[in-house]
Amino acid sequence: MPIAILSALSEPTRLGAVRILADGREHCVCDLMRRLDATQSRMSRHMQTLKQAGLVVDRRDAQWVRYRLRPDLAPEVRAIVEAVLAAADAEERVAA
Repeated sequence: MPIAILSALSEPTRLGAVRILADGREHCVCDLMRRLDATQSRMSRHMQTLKQAGLVVDRRDAQWVRYRLRPDLAPEVRAIVEAVLAAADAEERVAA
């Protein structure tokens, strides 16, 4: 399971989506598309990968889909996600 999670988080757009969703709120795919400068088809494909990895859940809202981090993530999975986000943040600070 850790390999699938790390693989899902290794792509920059998916990592960006998880960063946005880490605020604990639900976000419309339209918001994710805008903030990550991604097309609808690209964003949907990336979100499907995150969903298959068990990291996000979705809910249909009229013509849009809303995503959020899975609220029932196992503690060890949550720890992996938090570690990857912390490492990505640290890498960005060094690069800046």
